[in-house]
Amino acid sequence: MEHDWVLYIAAFSTAFAISNVMTPVAKTISLKVGAIDYPKARGMHQKPMPRMGGIAIVAGFMLTLLLLYRFMEHNNPIQLIGFILGAAIIVILGMIDDCFNLRARVKFLIQMVAAAVVIATGTRINVVLWPFTAVLKTFSIPITLLWIVGVTNAVNLIDGLDGLAAGVSSIAALSIMVLCVLTGDELSVVLTATLAGSCLGFLPRNFNPAQIFMGDTGSTFLGFTLAVTSIMGVFKGYAFLALAVSMLCVGLPIFDTTFAMIRRAATGKPIMSPDRGHLHHRLIDRGLSQKQAVMVLYGISLLCGLLAIFIACKDEKILVIALLMVFVLSFVIYFFNHFKRNKE
Repeated sequence: MEHDWVLYIAAFSTAFAISNVMTPVAKTISLKVGAIDYPKARGMHQKPMPRMGGIAIVAGFMLTLLLLYRFMEHNNPIQLIGFILGAAIIVILGMIDDCFNLRARVKFLIQMVAAAVVIATGTRINVVLWPFTAVLKTFSIPITLLWIVGVTNAVNLIDGLDGLAAGVSSIAALSIMVLCVLTGDELSVVLTATLAGSCLGFLPRNFNPAQIFMGDTGSTFLGFTLAVTSIMGVFKGYAFLALAVSMLCVGLPIFDTTFAMIRRAATGKPIMSPDRGHLHHRLIDRGLSQKQAVMVLYGISLLCGLLAIFIACKDEKILVIALLMVFVLSFVIYFFNHFKRNKE
């Protein structure tokens, strides 16, 4: 299909501008409602920070969709409505959490409701072309639910350094956008371009030294949107391979969250309990500055995104094996580093 590149550029630029302009407004709102992040023992900042900056990201995203909606091709408007309703639930949940610090279990249950709204309006991971179709077809809805809630929380958990979640999410969004261009899904291209623009518009005031944090309002919205757009645009185009390329696009959050859960389970801690064992914490503890650690993680995210795009354009069988080897190697390196650090 022919792509409307003017529309894509307009979506990115408009979202960038709105998000950038709205960031000071989000800071003012955060201060007025008491959404303040105070210094913690495992935290990286030394002074109270407004933490509802995600309002700017959401405003940039939603207002851009409103402005450009009539120029977009939307074969299934119900699917888009379901996404917007689910995102609204996530944003409201994030705003409440930024003000009152909700329990993890409550947040998890409401995230499942938001994911269920998306699934009910037709956005599901299609397993028809996967191996073992007869077995997996029954689990299409649970697999979709797990993907959406999992990615939502994965992005939320990496939001530990100035500019990290915004930068990593923008890289992931642009990677998914390229894959959506390849599959020919215009709506998903617009959504991911808009998300990338919103993230990058917020980044100047969120990069170290940050003036404002995105909070759960922003990080959970980013994770939710990345998860849903990957289903809408990527999963339908690459069959079973879509799982591999989609996981790579958000590889850093998924990798870090997976090992955080393994680490906590191995030590008998609740898997959702906070700690200082995330990859960004380890980089800081090894002597890197916040900016250096963030740039390293940007690089890892970019490599994962490029690998996803490369895989999508090549022979599936060989590259799936190569992908598995990358994950195994990453697993070995991670635990070698972990045990070495403990011995020291």
